[in-house]
This record gives sequence, structure tokens and C-alpha cells, in this order.
Amino acid sequence: MQKFALGFVTAVVVVVLAGYICIRFGLMDSRADIPVSTFEQKLAMPSLDASVDRRAPEVKNPVESNDVNLIAGMKIYQANCSNCHGDIGHPRGMFADALYPRAPQFMEDAPDMPESQNFYIIQHGIRMSGMPAWKQSLSEQQMWQVTAFLNHMDKLPPHVSTAWKTEAGASQINDSSHDGSKMEMKDMKNMDMPIH
Repeated sequence: MQKFALGFVTAVVVVVLAGYICIRFGLMDSRADIPVSTFEQKLAMPSLDASVDRRAPEVKNPVESNDVNLIAGMKIYQANCSNCHGDIGHPRGMFADALYPRAPQFMEDAPDMPESQNFYIIQHGIRMSGMPAWKQSLSEQQMWQVTAFLNHMDKLPPHVSTAWKTEAGASQINDSSHDGSKMEMKDMKNMDMPIH
């Protein structure tokens, strides 16, 4: 039994040491434009889900899901989130493939977490990804409005859906001066809104 325990401890130490060496000496590729490994895909999302499930308080969205709040949430989403997560006019966000790990594309796969967990992610962000903590830029009400919008994104009332098409079209017109719909970083720095 003693030999088994010693072997087990040795194996754990070797694995941890190998991981440390890979990270510390730059053996892991840090580029964002390489394919996400299958191992990371199978490990990262379940790990994120478990972390959010453990930490997000179970609270009810205090914002009513009416047209006014859904449109307010849509405008915040369109201004701050659509470049990464896509919108009604561009199902794949312009930065969809530029982030590592890749940002979820909500037009392809609507967010299905409970609202309290979506709010938690919006509020606190996700480390080592492109998802910032929005609590420094948005009020609590605004974050709840975006949460309500995300929760109804795949089943919006017609009035809200029409408003979103108009808003997404206006965003496309604003971006079209940069041949294609891609904005340059110098232009983003001059905008009044936070970048996501």
C-alpha cells in the first residue's frame, strides 16, 4: 500500500510539474488565431458551467420582460456585445473567430442558462477570454435589461424584433465606411461606448 501511495503522489507531482514547465517556459501556444483543441473544448465549457452554477446567486430578474426593457437591453447588446456574439443582421460576430476561446454565437445557439447565471457572467466577466466584467460600465438595471433580452432573444415579440433589425441595420451603415463591416481600433477608441 505504501508503494502505491508513493507512486500515486509521484505521478501527481510529475503531472503538475510538467504543466508548470509547459506554461512557465512558453511551450503552450498563446495565439488567439489557432483552432481550439478538442481537449480544451471538452474541458473549458463544463468547467465554466460548473463555476457559474456554484457561484451565481439564485436571484430573480427584477426587470420586467416588456417591450421597453427588451428594446433597452437590445440596444445595449447591439452596442456592446454584437461584435463578438452576433446580431440579427450578422449571425456571426465580426470578432467571432478572433477570440480564444471563441465567443458563443447567440444567433446560432441562444443562451439557455438561467437569467441569474447570465447576469452573473455579464456582471463579472470570464477571465482568460474576451468577456469583460460589465459592472464597471453598465448599471445593475442595464445588466438586467441585457439579461432579459438574452433570455428572450430567440422568441422576441414582433415589435422588438423589428426594432432590432433597424438597430442592426444602423450599426451596419455606421461600420460600412471601413470596406466590409469591420471597424478599425482607432475608430473604436473614439466611440462613446465600451468595447466588448
